[in-house]
Amino acid sequence: MQNEETSYPGVEAQPETLPTAAAPVRKRPKPGERRVQILQALAAMLEQPGAERVTTAALAARLDVSEAALYRHFASKAQMFEGLIDFIEQSVFTLVNQVLEREGATGAQQAARILTLLVQFAERNPGMTRVMVGDALVFENERLQQRMNQFFDKIESTLRQVLRGAAAAEGSATPTVDAQVRAAALTAFVVGQLQRFARSGFRRSPSEHLDATIALIV
Repeated sequence: MQNEETSYPGVEAQPETLPTAAAPVRKRPKPGERRVQILQALAAMLEQPGAERVTTAALAARLDVSEAALYRHFASKAQMFEGLIDFIEQSVFTLVNQVLEREGATGAQQAARILTLLVQFAERNPGMTRVMVGDALVFENERLQQRMNQFFDKIESTLRQVLRGAAAAEGSATPTVDAQVRAAALTAFVVGQLQRFARSGFRRSPSEHLDATIALIV
């Protein structure tokens, strides 16, 4: 999967999306293809506003296969969700690393770009957003929510890292403390944007007034 050009200034590439599931499903998929199809179907079902808990029976019916066929590729439904979380982590942190590697940007600019790419990813992947904010994980294995908590802990740590230099450059007497406070606030902001997007049935765009808001808080 390749990243496309973004419309947001300062970020070279847009976050990825899972490729759209092909129809009809092949009778004999290539090795690994069925796993991708299962994850595509799960993500698509999570995109339905007001969707209840996704069951393996409903997922199998969507793919026109038996539940046993699902378990030939994933040991459990939790493992299917872990596949989505793997995709979230790989996609987002690949782009975060691009932001960090870009020369000449200030800490504040890097923080703004990280917030932007997170919102872009959510907007392009509504089903993934429900996983990120935990809505889709309420009745699932506890370790899945722990992984998403760790994901946002890592985002906050990255923001803290880039903002410490910015605070020092501004002449702060306590740059580490200032960076911790700002990183926590920015992480809470982006999580709030994602939660509002998911809980509005994807009607409230997380990028609404994004540039203006970031300019105020970063």
